[in-house]
Amino acid sequence: MGDGNSIRTLKEFSIPDYILLPGAENRGVYHVPACPVVVFINSKSGGQLGGELFVTYSSILNKNQVFDLGVHAPDKVLHQLYANLAKLMHNGDNFAAEIQNRLRIIVAGGDGTASWLLGVVSDLKLPHPPPIATVPLGTGNNLPFAFGWGKKNPTTDIQSVVSFLNHVKAAKEMKIDSWHIIMRMKAPKEGSCDPIAPLELPHALHAFNRVSSSDKLNMEGYHTYRGGFWNYFSMGMDAQVSYAFHSERKLHPEKFKNQLYNQSAYLKLGCTQGWFLSSLFQSSSRNIAQLTKVKIMKRQGQWEDLHIPRSIRSIVCLNLPSFSGGLNPWGKPNRKKSIYRDLTLPYVDDGLFEVVGFRDAWHGLVLFAPNGHGTRLAQASKIRFEFHKGAADYTFMRIDGEPWKQPLPKDDATVVVEISHHGQVSMLATPLRHSKSMHDDDPSSPSVDHEEDDSSDEEDDSSEERRKFGAADTFKYPEEVDIAHLS
Repeated sequence: MGDGNSIRTLKEFSIPDYILLPGAENRGVYHVPACPVVVFINSKSGGQLGGELFVTYSSILNKNQVFDLGVHAPDKVLHQLYANLAKLMHNGDNFAAEIQNRLRIIVAGGDGTASWLLGVVSDLKLPHPPPIATVPLGTGNNLPFAFGWGKKNPTTDIQSVVSFLNHVKAAKEMKIDSWHIIMRMKAPKEGSCDPIAPLELPHALHAFNRVSSSDKLNMEGYHTYRGGFWNYFSMGMDAQVSYAFHSERKLHPEKFKNQLYNQSAYLKLGCTQGWFLSSLFQSSSRNIAQLTKVKIMKRQGQWEDLHIPRSIRSIVCLNLPSFSGGLNPWGKPNRKKSIYRDLTLPYVDDGLFEVVGFRDAWHGLVLFAPNGHGTRLAQASKIRFEFHKGAADYTFMRIDGEPWKQPLPKDDATVVVEISHHGQVSMLATPLRHSKSMHDDDPSSPSVDHEEDDSSDEEDDSSEERRKFGAADTFKYPEEVDIAHLS
């Protein structure tokens, strides 16, 4: 790294101290970096890889532009950075203006960590929100895979990191939809209905937690919960298996040190939880149709009932074409059948999400086959789940890889979960991305494959205001939560 070319390369990504640190001396800066970056790393992700990446990035960039998420809260970092930029620009600093216009964020961690940063950027309402590139350090790595950054944990040597930085520089911006989720229920006469994260730890990312009494969403006599997601919301057996995995990882963290072991452990838990033989080992009350009534709203339409086959035990509201380690549950519908069923191609920026159902893990395995897909139920801009009286004591839910066990009240109060569109955020995408945009005809957009399959379609029954996702104060990790165990 000592040669002149490498030094010039890194200058394209470096940010001087006077931009990063309020009060730091401006020693005169003449070269405007082509791609200034701020790097956030979950140093405990990927076994030892997160810590190694932190060391590498710190050694080749200004150490003050590289942050360990176990030490620095990203909302505070970005708030301070943009406040300093605003002050400098107010004083006529053109270099600061160029930094703000060109700034990009790199986040290294699992899907939960990446979603955390997306929530922070959404909530801070920055004047020029920076696009985000993701380094895959988790188990599933659905977000990085969807945008062409791969799903395997990376190598951490200098050459690999410099190569990644160059890909970030060349990457194209891509808007994706943000989704807001609210759950409201009458306060139970006894007991608690607060979400239970694995081993009853507080759910800490884009916090699906009860809103405060001062929040405008709060209603007297009701418990209201709120969260946000960018990849998927799921409910049912898949979330139950994910919950078991996170619980096991918390109990035995020493076993979960590499991606391959994590994936094999996940598969094993799918067997022990009865996901492969759910019709034999699970009560019929675990069928989605038995558990909840589902309504959807299409573009500028009215609420309408969504028919759920009685065999479906897992339902996924999907924004990106990447689920459970890069699989695409929606697949590529045949164009003629799509028109007949009032479906469109799945885009990540069209204000719609895809609703897919699964019967069991065997059904999920069809995703590995060419043209494989789940049960395509609908595309919608809103969805509402209304839980039946006494259908179950609890259910399992999951947002972007982070699961929880959701107790349900035992009285006759209705529990409503509603998902709706809430703006967009910018991701960075490589030409290898799997996500599709409505603007892909634009020559400046990354190229994608629009081929469709002729696979058979679905089986019938016989076979605080809506603005916060939890960033700023609520996005902080509680002190008792170890971020090593966030996927």
